[in-house]
Amino acid sequence: MQGWHGLDDVPGDWGRSVVTIGVFDGVHRGHQRMVRRAVAMAAELGLPSVVITFDPHPDEVVRPGTHPVRLTTPRHRAELLASLGVDAVCVLPFTLEFSRMTPDEFVQAVLVDRLHAAGVVVGENFRFGHKAAGDVETLRQLGEKYDFVAEGVPIVTDGDAISSSLIREMLTAGDVEGAAEVLGRPHRVEGVVVRGHQRGRALLGFPTANVESPAYTAIPADGVYAGWLECVQSPSPYEGQRWPAAISIGTNPTFEGVERTVEAYALDRDDLDLYGAHVVVDFGVRLRDTLKFDSVEALIEQMRNDVDEARRLTAG
Repeated sequence: MQGWHGLDDVPGDWGRSVVTIGVFDGVHRGHQRMVRRAVAMAAELGLPSVVITFDPHPDEVVRPGTHPVRLTTPRHRAELLASLGVDAVCVLPFTLEFSRMTPDEFVQAVLVDRLHAAGVVVGENFRFGHKAAGDVETLRQLGEKYDFVAEGVPIVTDGDAISSSLIREMLTAGDVEGAAEVLGRPHRVEGVVVRGHQRGRALLGFPTANVESPAYTAIPADGVYAGWLECVQSPSPYEGQRWPAAISIGTNPTFEGVERTVEAYALDRDDLDLYGAHVVVDFGVRLRDTLKFDSVEALIEQMRNDVDEARRLTAG
């Protein structure tokens, strides 16, 4: 899959293509339906498929200070889109100037002049152009003007309409199982393993990877979870390895902590040295709330129970 940052990266000899447009944060089941339809249309026409997405999030530009938490990093988002059969992903820098383009200006500058769109696939609630003036019908009319077909894909519903906002609400409530159902896979948090207070190894007997994630990462509610820890990039021999894990999110109230952390213990592994490694944490099941214990001994006993439950839930 090709990756372009900005329209200037699009090859000068790029021919006609089928394009789909959106932020695609999370690449959830609704996004997947839309992208698959674009890939299918491209196959029908014998053309490549292109995904247009944006960075930073348009909300942050149009309403500064409202950047939503991010369900996927740009790298993971690109991997997920590639897995759906997309031929190219074009990340457009979203600026205030860009937000002021009229629907016609956007279509001509992006879809026609650079990507030579023969087909455009969007969600049926798609809005574009200055002050969201354009919709799917606008896109169809501009398609007649500029020689492409436009198609609006119905919104996927599962009780509620599937959306990135719905998933964020679920994660805020700690409902990682509900989020996984809407995403079509476990929610993932990724980052670099940094040194913490090292209580897990030295005091508690459960050495954890303290994961420092990028800004705006969607972190589930404080609590203890069962899931998986995977090393995706490291100079160590662990790269590519994945382990069942017990995951703790919170401020470590038993030790009067104030900094919120994400810590993952690879079950039954006390020999791992992951400092500096880029890891991912996939959330499976919420086990319990974060609690303050009266003693370290009571905490250790509960952690043993958490590990046993996480082992049972991740078996196989």
